[in-house]
Amino acid sequence: MNIIDGKAVSAAVKEQVKNECDGLKAKGITPGLAVIIVGDDPASQVYVRNKERACEECGFYSEKYALPENTTQEELNALVDRLNKDSRINGILCQLPLPKHLDDKEVINRIDPIKDVDAFHPVNVGAIMIGDYSFLPCTPAGVMELIKSTGVDISGKKAVVIGRSNIVGKPMAMLLLHSNATVEITHSKTADLKEVTKTADILVAAIGKAKFVTADMVKEGAVVIDVGMNRDENGKLCGDVDFENVKDKCSFITPVPGGVGPMTISMLMRNTLTAAKIQNDIK
Repeated sequence: MNIIDGKAVSAAVKEQVKNECDGLKAKGITPGLAVIIVGDDPASQVYVRNKERACEECGFYSEKYALPENTTQEELNALVDRLNKDSRINGILCQLPLPKHLDDKEVINRIDPIKDVDAFHPVNVGAIMIGDYSFLPCTPAGVMELIKSTGVDISGKKAVVIGRSNIVGKPMAMLLLHSNATVEITHSKTADLKEVTKTADILVAAIGKAKFVTADMVKEGAVVIDVGMNRDENGKLCGDVDFENVKDKCSFITPVPGGVGPMTISMLMRNTLTAAKIQNDIK
């Protein structure tokens, strides 16, 4: 069993982004990212702080808009409209979930697709579906980097994704498919889930249930990627995979924390760099 070090892979991606950013700065271009956060959800606050830090590390320009909980849809829409027009801002990210009275979908649809560095806009989702995209959603893109870092060839492998969310499950399946895996998506309504997951050479768990994937669900020698971020019965951070019991059965596994988490932010940096290049017509 080998533990996949998300921190190390993430650091390598950020280093590469920083080097490219230095090259752009020499041409007078500084990639810019605007992050919008509404309300005071503690987990969201942590994510936003990490994103700000990553922008500094990569040499980006960044703006943070911390809006009060009672912000109206009109106010939020007006801010997005302004950032769409701001030439210093190449990427716009609205931290989800939003407070209940605001419409996530309306905000996502309002962000200019060329500044949508989360790749949530229907235009970008469609581009991923057909395999002709500029941006990839950050978490699935990070998972692909982690799998590549193992040296395992995805082509021809059986991949099973547990979870069908628009943010992780569905795009994850598409990226594995683009890499020539044979993909099966499973979810809460899947019959005999264990029988399906046991066939996976590559198993990606993204359902948000602590330690849901047990050793008897995993094929000997599989690559196991844990996207979950939960708390166990003692309040400790853990993933969707029962790490202690599963680790000896797989060839590679990601830990939680320190696996997929760091990758999400480094892929956001890569997307922002890509957006800056596209908007400034740099190939």
